[in-house]
Amino acid sequence: MALWRSFSSVCCTSFGSRPCVVPLHTRSRAFSVRNATASASSDVDQLLPVFEDVKENLQEPTRRSQSSPKEKGPSSYFPKKGQDIELVCESLAYKGNGVCKVVETGFVVLCERALPGERLLARIVKKKRGFAEAYKLKTLSVHHNAVAAPCQHFGDCGGCKTQNLAYHAQLHEKEQQVHDLIARTGRFGISQPDGPTGSYLKPIVPCPMEFHYRNKMEFSFGTQQWVPAESYSSVGQANDEEYPEVTKSESYSEDFALGLHAPKRFDRILPINECLLQHDVANQIFKQVKAYCYANSKKLPAYDVHTHKGFLRHLMIRTGSDLKTGGPQIMVNLVTSTFQPDLIQPLVTSLVDEFPQMVSFVNNVATSVGNTSQSDEEHVLFGGRVITETLRGLQFEISANSFFQTNTSQAEVLYRMVEEQSSLKGDASEIILDLFCGTGTIGLSMAKKAKHVYGYEIVPEAVVDARRNAERNGIRNATFIQSDLNKLINDFHQDFPQPDIVITDPNRPGMHLKLIKFLLNLRARRIVYVSCNPSTCARDLDLLCHGGEGGLEPQTYKLVSVQPVDMFPHTPHIECVCVLDLIERS
Repeated sequence: MALWRSFSSVCCTSFGSRPCVVPLHTRSRAFSVRNATASASSDVDQLLPVFEDVKENLQEPTRRSQSSPKEKGPSSYFPKKGQDIELVCESLAYKGNGVCKVVETGFVVLCERALPGERLLARIVKKKRGFAEAYKLKTLSVHHNAVAAPCQHFGDCGGCKTQNLAYHAQLHEKEQQVHDLIARTGRFGISQPDGPTGSYLKPIVPCPMEFHYRNKMEFSFGTQQWVPAESYSSVGQANDEEYPEVTKSESYSEDFALGLHAPKRFDRILPINECLLQHDVANQIFKQVKAYCYANSKKLPAYDVHTHKGFLRHLMIRTGSDLKTGGPQIMVNLVTSTFQPDLIQPLVTSLVDEFPQMVSFVNNVATSVGNTSQSDEEHVLFGGRVITETLRGLQFEISANSFFQTNTSQAEVLYRMVEEQSSLKGDASEIILDLFCGTGTIGLSMAKKAKHVYGYEIVPEAVVDARRNAERNGIRNATFIQSDLNKLINDFHQDFPQPDIVITDPNRPGMHLKLIKFLLNLRARRIVYVSCNPSTCARDLDLLCHGGEGGLEPQTYKLVSVQPVDMFPHTPHIECVCVLDLIERS
């Protein structure tokens, strides 16, 4: 018990047979699980897959005192901050950090950029209870799954953390992470003897495109150009407080930059030449915009997030598909602090002349001081306000700020899987409740087999897009309502009849306890849970099936399957499609 109390100060999510344990200061009557997850998600996400290793390090003081003073086991060895140490990486934790062990003792260290199977030299930058964090100095022994990263910005950019790991090995690590989270946080066993599949976890679905799969990229302008020292180019850290050994060797340009935010910094920009995740034409457009803005930086100053002065704030490039030719359609959205079209028009003209694929150039104006691309107003400087995309046989209009799955081809796979796992009869007799519906893509793709689809979404602009998409595709059996699903009112169920199928696709924090309670009382025949965060997904599955710590009724639903889907190769992100069936009361 003392061991668990010690570990609960680090983690807030359940392991093994214990439900969620939360530090007292984060508890509340309403939902202790939710509050704790929000406050300590970073530690939880990284530690869940390695709990057994960390547990070995958290021994009782009395047990440690029984060891010989010369003995260096995991329980007695704690490296010092700033110490250089040799590690062996065994796996990847959720969010992509390497789970490493000190060669001589087995002490657990989380190290960014470490690859499974390699031996490396790392420097300790942070000590926590039972484990430490480090950054990688150099590789001592390369593993056979290591590959050369094709991106020239790899190591400095914080995006594609595993680009130097063979893709099949990336898939293995992601699948294992989902397995560990479902088994430990969700408290589900590995096998399901009474289920139709014989196993909860299905093999991960790979992405056929390892590069150029993103249909949306957002870049930032800034006055502080972040250029890491060459000796630390593989570290990719930029946090003065957490990594002083790295940042003191950086150099800065208090001038003009266009690129991506430096890792863990909101005010410094890593200048890039291209991003291999977006379409080739989008990269060519990015280069031309960059050249123009740099050449005219005196009259087009970058926005300074500290002084709140400057003109250029963000550059967003979206890629759709031409409905006639199937070729790319490009939208350029330049976000500025004020509306001064005369300053931008020469850039627009040059892009129109050079790129026939660009069918829209919009200028969003953001007047808030916050570092956000969300705008107060929008002006069309060329073409229309939207581009189009085809998904599951339907046509969707995408505006500058619309939500749309950023990997269109893999979204086709994901949505087809959701429809198949819903097990609709296909006779248009069933009601679908589509929660967190966004622009309605999932619900609309299933409407042809349903009696009616009721979609709920908190973002009003997304609801408008969903209704417009339904009208564009001639779908009349879909209703979309703007509602905050974290603040359910008592008469919420009066807006729709009893559903047969519930589709829920929450954002990273997962579902609120109020919504989970509502679903347990609603008792739909099947729930299909689409998750972009396997950590919070596992927590919610535990609540839906076991009752968790929230005092919920257990044995309302049973888990049928968990299907990981790789939507974003070379990144730590994982999507999952989980199926739950109602347990009929005897």
